[in-house]
Amino acid sequence: MGKSYPAVSEEYQKAVEKCKRKLRGLIAEKHCAPIILRLAWHSAGTFDVKTKTGGPFGTIRHPAELAHEANNGLDIAVRLLEPIKEQFPILSYADFYQLAGVVAVEVTGGPEIPFHPGRPDKHEPPPEGRLPNATKGSDHLRDVFGHMGLSDKDIVALSGGHTLGRCHKERSGFEGPWTTNPLIFDNSYFKELLSGEKEGLLQLPSDKALLEDPVFRPLVEKYAADEDAFFADYAEAHLKLSELGFADVE
Repeated sequence: MGKSYPAVSEEYQKAVEKCKRKLRGLIAEKHCAPIILRLAWHSAGTFDVKTKTGGPFGTIRHPAELAHEANNGLDIAVRLLEPIKEQFPILSYADFYQLAGVVAVEVTGGPEIPFHPGRPDKHEPPPEGRLPNATKGSDHLRDVFGHMGLSDKDIVALSGGHTLGRCHKERSGFEGPWTTNPLIFDNSYFKELLSGEKEGLLQLPSDKALLEDPVFRPLVEKYAADEDAFFADYAEAHLKLSELGFADVE
């Protein structure tokens, strides 16, 4: 399936570039890259490939969707971003949140991810239950990401995004970071996963599932050994995730 991106005006494109600079400043100042990335992912990850519902169309700002269990704490990200969004009324929330996710990866040293504007805002939040559950294994991951239309490689590459941030007990029931520097985007998530559990660092059941699965594990090993390979596959998977249901040509 190819993509046919909508044309946006020059004014819109300029707003994207200016907004990107403002987002860099905010994320650097507030050290909020992890929660911003989570907002972008959770916004996009509700897409269902069969019904063509959900996806990265700005609905996550609505209280009904923020109330989904998987989105605990994301109201913080919505509030953090709102003062910047107000400066760019021309941008859709759909584009704005995905742009913020791309900037969060870039600012923390991760790969540059292409960004194509033109997502429309939708108003009907998707049903609850479409996002991954951290307490479950590889079958669950395949099921959830399969509904999005993403591959095994995408699952492992996107899991590497856990190199950023930490879990908060009051939000997820889990506590702690996955890596020793949770504000740097690198391949240390995979290195830590392979080196076993350590005090103070987190490994969720969904992380350990990557080691136990015969298809996932070789990818974990590859990314631990080769950061460039991880960055290339991550950028591709993030781009796909950020464009689920957007600009598809059947």
